[in-house]
Amino acid sequence: MVDFGGWDLPVHYGSQLEEHHAVRRSAGLFDVSHMGVIDLRGARVRDFLRQLLANDVARLTTPGKALYSCMLREDGGILDDLIVYFLDPQWFRVVVNAGTRTRDLAWIRQQAQVFEVSVSARDDLAMLAVQGPEARARLAALLPSAGSAAALGLDVFVGAAIGELFVARTGYTGEDGFEIMLPAAAAAPLWTRLNERGVQSCGLGARDTLRLEAGMNLYGGDMDESRQPLESGLAWTVAFEPRERAFTGRAALEAVRERGSARALTGLLLEDRAIMRSHQRVITAAGDGEITSGSFAPTLGRSVALARLPAAAAVAGTAVQVEVRGKLLPARVVRPPFVRHGKVLV
Repeated sequence: MVDFGGWDLPVHYGSQLEEHHAVRRSAGLFDVSHMGVIDLRGARVRDFLRQLLANDVARLTTPGKALYSCMLREDGGILDDLIVYFLDPQWFRVVVNAGTRTRDLAWIRQQAQVFEVSVSARDDLAMLAVQGPEARARLAALLPSAGSAAALGLDVFVGAAIGELFVARTGYTGEDGFEIMLPAAAAAPLWTRLNERGVQSCGLGARDTLRLEAGMNLYGGDMDESRQPLESGLAWTVAFEPRERAFTGRAALEAVRERGSARALTGLLLEDRAIMRSHQRVITAAGDGEITSGSFAPTLGRSVALARLPAAAAVAGTAVQVEVRGKLLPARVVRPPFVRHGKVLV
């Protein structure tokens, strides 16, 4: 057990390696109740979120649809990355990171006042993630019969209310799966029932190697307040159109886009037998870079990393060197993800 954003969380329940493979091959279960669930309500809530977020919630027109976005400072620095769900015209739900939860709440409440939007932290809810190629079948068997078919038909980034559960087809592993928001008292019984159906309990260790293989950023490592989305592999989450939408941080990002970002986040595949770790130096012909996340990748059987490199070096196929324990080891730039839906892509 370790401290994680003020929560006691398990690194593993026995074998981190077994938990990782369970998600890639069958189904795994994560307690992600440390994530912050925040409900936003008001007649102008959509207008508020169109200013608050770099991505554009105007794209969300069907109840249950969701969007991944960054929340920025005026200088473009990333305050947090989050998922926002459209529930009805006056009700949106956002899910933020545990380590930034308190700061996020203060920032959102401050910005919401002008729009007369109410901000409610849903501390009464727990959140479980069921991930893996068999997640759909094993979860559906436990859902109320009226909702099972609906849950099975969910598209990517869509949520649906099923009884007292809010089931969303989102996740952080690169596999099919669901994240379930439910009353806190109902979490442990559902966990036990999922275990009984062969869904393996998984901890933080497997969650990290899975998300890294999937090329997904970790807040506080691959991005933070000092970094903007265009140098963090997140340009796809910034909606510059329509031009009249004045979201927070827009002017700063437009300036970066105009001159070009000096650095870019990309993937590395180590050619040697060692393990890359965060903050290790990466030597390229265009200058030094730094690993932001690195680990042994169980699905590949070798080490992978995300690294922020000079933009000229962040090109797939480029040969670089990584300083590992005083030795310079060869690595190759690759475009993440490394693994998606169980398939090795590099």
